[in-house]
Amino acid sequence: MSTLAAGSIALPLDNEQLAQLHQVVAGLSAGQLQWVSGYTAGLAAADIAPLVPVTEPGNGLTILYGSQTGNGQEIAEKLADQARTKGFATTLKSLAEFKHTSLKREKLVTFVISTHGEGDPPDDAELFHEFILSSQAPKLPNLRYFVLALGDSSYVNYCQTGRELDARLAELGAERLETLVECDLDYEDAARDWSTKVLQKLPELLQAGKAAPHLRAIAGTSMYDKQRPFPAKVLVNQKITGAASSKDVRHIELSLEGSGLKYEPGDALAVIVENPPQLVEQFLSEFGFAATSVVTVGEEETTIEDALSRRLEITVPNLGFLRVWSEHSHAAELQELMRPGHQAELSAFMDSHQIIDIIRKYPATLRVEEFASSLRKLSARSYSIASSQTANPDEVHLTVAALRYNAFDTEHWGAASTHIADRISEGDTLSVYVEPNPRFRLPENDKPIIMIGPGTGVAPFRAFVEERAERDASGKNWLIFGDRNFSSDFLYQLEWQRYLTQGRLHRLDVAFSRDQDEKLYVQQRIRENGAEIYSWLEGGAVIYVCGDAKQMAGDVDRALAEVIAIQSNISTSDANLHLKELRREGRYQRDVY
Repeated sequence: MSTLAAGSIALPLDNEQLAQLHQVVAGLSAGQLQWVSGYTAGLAAADIAPLVPVTEPGNGLTILYGSQTGNGQEIAEKLADQARTKGFATTLKSLAEFKHTSLKREKLVTFVISTHGEGDPPDDAELFHEFILSSQAPKLPNLRYFVLALGDSSYVNYCQTGRELDARLAELGAERLETLVECDLDYEDAARDWSTKVLQKLPELLQAGKAAPHLRAIAGTSMYDKQRPFPAKVLVNQKITGAASSKDVRHIELSLEGSGLKYEPGDALAVIVENPPQLVEQFLSEFGFAATSVVTVGEEETTIEDALSRRLEITVPNLGFLRVWSEHSHAAELQELMRPGHQAELSAFMDSHQIIDIIRKYPATLRVEEFASSLRKLSARSYSIASSQTANPDEVHLTVAALRYNAFDTEHWGAASTHIADRISEGDTLSVYVEPNPRFRLPENDKPIIMIGPGTGVAPFRAFVEERAERDASGKNWLIFGDRNFSSDFLYQLEWQRYLTQGRLHRLDVAFSRDQDEKLYVQQRIRENGAEIYSWLEGGAVIYVCGDAKQMAGDVDRALAEVIAIQSNISTSDANLHLKELRREGRYQRDVY
């Protein structure tokens, strides 16, 4: 920042105030400086004092969030903005940043917490979740709280983390101010209603100051988001598995020109898709519904054909649908699965059946409106971004495996993947928006990284290496990749070889499971190279894992814990604690699904 010559212009600040101002704004980006400008202008217009952040627990509203994909964080941030706008002193923190032992000094806390996979806490809440359920958790007689739980009802232990937190807080003596609210993938309306209830209660619980102006940063934003996705033109839709492969994996390139959308390596792209038309026809035929029959989805009337095609989930079953179907079908087997104590069997059932399989196996008669109301809304599908925006300024790339398989003597299709692979051509458009993933980020340029990504889990690591090449980062890059066959499933093989030649990729280890009699997976490569992995960790490396959550992620966890236990001569339990500490420090990051 240049210094003004003394006397060159009349300033309303004395030298000491000017020096303080320079200190405050030093290092801020252009967007942050514009926000500060708007913020101070708003304060002047309203003739009020600046907001003072709450630093001591118990002095206002504390909002804590645990978020795997960013939805919980977004809800928490909006609630914090609204509370501050109304003049309430508010502290907002991720549970990863919150000092657990200070909970006993809090008086009013709002929790927004998601459940990841089959009942697991999100990565940023893992240590807090462990603490609050342990005997170390303190009694909380002075705490009053709200909990909003996020989840996915296609999993049996839907919203389990939120339920456990809500019950445990009450058990520790805290006062529940509102009944726990559970949100599915279409969480927006429920989350908005819950936030409104919290805000309405705040005047009874806290003393508000003067209302602060509602300000927003104006730089670097796009008009396109979840509510208004961008129609991205398809530039490339290329199959990148060989002719002999048992899989159809596509490399997709989309144009973002004119969108203003920004992303970072590690982020995801959400894609709005349509259901397979052949599956829609099967539903209409199965029930004998006329395609033009009118149903209501949300607050909008449409035809059942349109609803099944574009608005309702007709592939992946969820708990809400199963409850409705067990009541209408009166199927004893299905009703038994829904009773407590059958979580494992129910989870296996939901993994192996699509909705069409269930209605065929357990027939029931429903009116068209009843059937439509039994299904949840069709949600966008998220894919890890496979490109660096620095290297590809007006593009975003994806790696998509088309899901097609035979079960119960009929063909099955994945909604999003076959929409992209089978029905989208170059020149068509896909409606998309960016989903930031702040828990999956590259470290400083000089830090080494180890990337573990079997199958399409390699996608974000293509973005990582591209980005580090653009930055001319000095940190070493190690990729551990696995798939079925070397000759047909080595995704982006030529690119990895080029990066090795250029010195941008420093080590590449592969595991092709079907190229030998005994199957070989990435976790075996981790164990084989345990001494080298541990050496990289000791040198400050960050480990990244992307891919399947049900099997691979757990296998990799166990392999890494085994490596740490052997190399540092500690017990497996201590090695697991060390892994958790690496997660807390951001040195073990996972994007698993």
